[in-house]
Amino acid sequence: MILEIADIRIAPGQQAAFEAAIAHGLKTVISQAQGFISARVQQGIESPERYLLQIEWATLEDHTVHFRGGPLFPAWRAIVGPFFAQPPQVEHFEARVALG
Repeated sequence: MILEIADIRIAPGQQAAFEAAIAHGLKTVISQAQGFISARVQQGIESPERYLLQIEWATLEDHTVHFRGGPLFPAWRAIVGPFFAQPPQVEHFEARVALG
């Protein structure tokens, strides 16, 4: 399993609209992607315009090749992209140590 972390910054005052849009995009687009396992969105406390999107993918290629290179990516960006104050910073992680 691969964990994608997207650090998203949005324009001030757009939190409610962005949260509605990202929930819609996750439900209607991301959930349809090959290898999608789960997703979670966290909002910054000190920086309320900052969000961390966490998506679990079966493989790295499910995100980088199949999703980003396929028709779902433009649909996703059309939903959430207008809220971005800057391009999201995206990184991928693999589990190494677990507790519990």
